[in-house]
Amino acid sequence: MNRLARAARLTQYAHGGGGACKIPPGELERIVTGLTGGGDALVVGGADGDDAAVLRVAGGRAVVSTADFFTPVVDDAYDWGRIAAADALSDVYAVGGEPLMALNLLGWPSDALPAELAREVLRGGRDVADLAGCPIAGGHSIDDPEPKYGLAVTGVADPGRLLRLDAGRAGVPLSLSKPLGLGVLNARHKATGEVFPEAVETMTTLNAAAAVAALERGAACATDVSGFGLLGHLYKLARASGVTAVVDAAAVPYLDGARAAVRDGFVPGGTRRNLAWVSPHTEFRRIAEEERLLLADAQTSGGLLVAGEIPGAPVIGELAPLGRRHLVVR
Repeated sequence: MNRLARAARLTQYAHGGGGACKIPPGELERIVTGLTGGGDALVVGGADGDDAAVLRVAGGRAVVSTADFFTPVVDDAYDWGRIAAADALSDVYAVGGEPLMALNLLGWPSDALPAELAREVLRGGRDVADLAGCPIAGGHSIDDPEPKYGLAVTGVADPGRLLRLDAGRAGVPLSLSKPLGLGVLNARHKATGEVFPEAVETMTTLNAAAAVAALERGAACATDVSGFGLLGHLYKLARASGVTAVVDAAAVPYLDGARAAVRDGFVPGGTRRNLAWVSPHTEFRRIAEEERLLLADAQTSGGLLVAGEIPGAPVIGELAPLGRRHLVVR
């Protein structure tokens, strides 16, 4: 099956890949304004653009619901399935939930790619969902010129112990559970075929442990870092919480090869759009363009950004009282 994957070069069947193929954040906000929301039972979701929706139900529990899918970020079909599943499950962890069940979402160019590759994608998704204790109970597929895969996930949560965008408070440190650089490394892989095992390992790692650690330490505010980059997701958090988020650029971890990828020009269009979106809301203090692009890099299955300290995750900044802008990078 790896022979099939190499021959197919899955990333060549997509105009973009992973988080980098999202609709630009500013445009997306304009599209959905006024079209989401609900009653008092909807405790997370709607205007702030949280990672998943959380609905309070009877018995003191809450239902968590999310969906996530994207075009290939790697050429190996099995790895792409694992990455896409981990990314979708991350939305549940990002609000403090526990995934219960998932459904496959598959678009496949049946005339261009063999069915065996589609099976490998689904097998990868199943294996990661199994690690999460989340059975995949079917799904939906369509014939599509571009391959696409992801999951619709249902989970549960304690409505009194959630992680949400609007719960950030000044004086709290910011921790990041995975290094950045996934977008630029995936762009290099798409262009050259070079494989980055550390990036694949990072993208296929579940955020379950980081979410549990955040809840155990009393955190109430978090988000996962995906297509809008660290700065984009942090801007949404700071805006929803009414604070300024301060980032210590030197403390932010990166994958090996990420800086070289930027210097060599492998920057996704989504990364540049992210930087353009957050720049009017950001005070950059002597931060070079290369660093700005990495901080805005469109991630796929990135880590959790937690308002609080968790084991093994570096502190990359803090929340401060609201100043002239929602973001400061120093």
